[in-house]
Amino acid sequence: MIFIKLGNYLIPIVVLIIVFYAFKKKVNVYDSFINGAKEGLELSIDIFPYLIAILFATNILLKSNLLSTIFNFCKPFFDFLKVPVEILPLAIIRPISGNASFAVMIDLIKKFGVDSFIGRLAATMQGSTDTTIYVLSLYFGTIGIKKIGHAMWAGLLTDLISIIVSIVLVSVVFG
Repeated sequence: MIFIKLGNYLIPIVVLIIVFYAFKKKVNVYDSFINGAKEGLELSIDIFPYLIAILFATNILLKSNLLSTIFNFCKPFFDFLKVPVEILPLAIIRPISGNASFAVMIDLIKKFGVDSFIGRLAATMQGSTDTTIYVLSLYFGTIGIKKIGHAMWAGLLTDLISIIVSIVLVSVVFG
């Protein structure tokens, strides 16, 4: 209970400390804030096309039957490994979109339950991987970097390792 009350006051206290420090250093806080807000708005405008492209690509992938076809093809292999094929949409969507993967995770938890193997695996995968494609396209696109090959492969390899480790750990702990 004390931590909740402390948390409610923490941000205003930090803001006051920053304002006090800026005042002590003779920085015009209001002008600095306005300049920062302008830069933030310009950055939002620069980022917007990349966000639209990512959302469009994600929706095409989710709404098509391509994923279902891939999952049906891969089912015997995953059954052999004793990995539920229902987790594949999350594994594929997670590097692309955080919100879409969160929706997939929620659907899995609603369908199989929070204490099920699939529910625990989905939560673990959601927390242990990152939205690599999103991050690369957003940040690299915003600053104009065109050659993202090595960063993309390193990020996707890290996501793959995180997915494999999630499956192994959840199998060992809860299997």
